[in-house]
Amino acid sequence: MNKFTPRDTIKLGLVMFALFFGAGNMIFPPLVGQQAGTATWITIAGFLLTGVGLPFLGVVAVARSGDQLSDLAKKAHPLFGIVFAVVVYMAIGPLFGVPRTATVAFEIGASPFVPYVYTTFTLTLFTILFFTVTAWLALTPSKILDRFGKILTPILLVIVTSIVMLGILKPAGISGPPQADYVNNPFTQGFIKGYLTMDAIAALVFGIIVINAIKAKGITDKKVIMKSTMKSGLIAVFGLSLVYIGLAYLGMTSRTIAPDAENGGIILTKLTYELMGTTGQILLGIAVLLACLTTSVGLVSACSTFFSNTFPSISYKWIVLIISVFSTFIANIGLTQLISITLPILIGIYPLAIVLICLSFFHNLFNGYRSVYLFALAGAGFIGFFDMLKEFGITFSLVTSILQHLPLYEEGIGWIAPAIILAIIGYIYGFYAHKKRRQAPGH
Repeated sequence: MNKFTPRDTIKLGLVMFALFFGAGNMIFPPLVGQQAGTATWITIAGFLLTGVGLPFLGVVAVARSGDQLSDLAKKAHPLFGIVFAVVVYMAIGPLFGVPRTATVAFEIGASPFVPYVYTTFTLTLFTILFFTVTAWLALTPSKILDRFGKILTPILLVIVTSIVMLGILKPAGISGPPQADYVNNPFTQGFIKGYLTMDAIAALVFGIIVINAIKAKGITDKKVIMKSTMKSGLIAVFGLSLVYIGLAYLGMTSRTIAPDAENGGIILTKLTYELMGTTGQILLGIAVLLACLTTSVGLVSACSTFFSNTFPSISYKWIVLIISVFSTFIANIGLTQLISITLPILIGIYPLAIVLICLSFFHNLFNGYRSVYLFALAGAGFIGFFDMLKEFGITFSLVTSILQHLPLYEEGIGWIAPAIILAIIGYIYGFYAHKKRRQAPGH
């Protein structure tokens, strides 16, 4: 039966929810809520744009362009298509994204029950077991849809919903005034904090899993694949939005329970203990473990599929094992160190991903001129590169003095204006270049 039924749509929507609802999705909204305080609602609006809206558009963009990220990226240039795809898959995969799933699962799900003196040994043991299970599940990607859609996702939803609802019915405290950067720029702070979920670039990676799940039903028509992707994606968007808002609310009421918490994991752990005692901590641990495991399996599977297709001499099975072993070593660096490295890298990559996703929806409007992609990506990439260096503590006074005149630069999104202006210049260039080729002899 070459038909994607409503039941298939719901199941795939739950899978997409589970794939995106991973490590960062549990720990960042509560921290945003605590720090934003009374400005939480406008902050979470910005967070939802990059944490939910962009991932949805990313999956749809990949479905529109072909089967995978490289099909989308090569619209700018074949070489860029390969290089950008490799960078994204490495960042979202073995370098940052995959190891982070294990560290978050350990920090929230296991460390509260482990004496501090045994933390290092326990983390090592935990990551070995975590990535052993990840590899086992990822080695049979055709079964991911059923495993996630039927078993793991419903359990995850029930646990997270229970914790959020209890926190709403029995608030742990009241919100306070916004802190730090949330005082003047709550929306843009939420927008940038949404980067940390890594979901917009994860969408470019997960797109191949979603498309393959639809094709597994015997569907090959591109329009049907697009329609099925969008319907399933809307289910995931709805679920993610509700959970993010709920978690942000919990964070907003947590200042008396977890004052000045360093990360959202601490907030969630203390809140659930306050609301439900040890039982709450255990339930939270199970929820986080399931969320991180589903994301880990999805990332490993998507990365392995990409690299096995790009380098056919290495089998999918071997790449799964290599990524799992490598991620085990990286995960033992620790959560705090991983996050401190991840944010600057994401600040450099995200502008390129956002521009690529947005332009793909206007591809026909500007006749697909390659110059539009190249110019816009160059503008966003240039600003993003120096923003990344700034996050690493590397600054160039001359460059900074020039860039600070850009609109929204102080808010951290100064790349938007250059990307738009250069896209327009790229269109003008492409229009006249195309016109000149048509007027040339032989055309």
